[in-house]
Amino acid sequence: MPVLLFNQQHQTLLEALEQKKVKIFSECRSGFCGQCKTKVISGQVTYLKEPLVELEADECLPCCCMPDGDIDLALSAEGAEVVVRVTSPKSTKNSEVTSVNPSIQG
Repeated sequence: MPVLLFNQQHQTLLEALEQKKVKIFSECRSGFCGQCKTKVISGQVTYLKEPLVELEADECLPCCCMPDGDIDLALSAEGAEVVVRVTSPKSTKNSEVTSVNPSIQG
């Protein structure tokens, strides 16, 4: 499973996703609020400011939130700069984290 590390150097989840080249549609900076609405598969977010659009319980606006720990979003990792946890064939424990481009994974 691809992982994007959010390390607090970004003000919002959207900034982190964009920096890692995750494809997400956004018109937030052009004044069209709600365009970055994203389905949250698991995890929670904290809003830096109240969202201007109505959201379902399983949706977030990455432009105005930060993750509260691990979060799984319904976004494609194709072409993104992510890391993947590599599991040793002799063990089920995660042994290392390796930077990969998921579009070239086999």
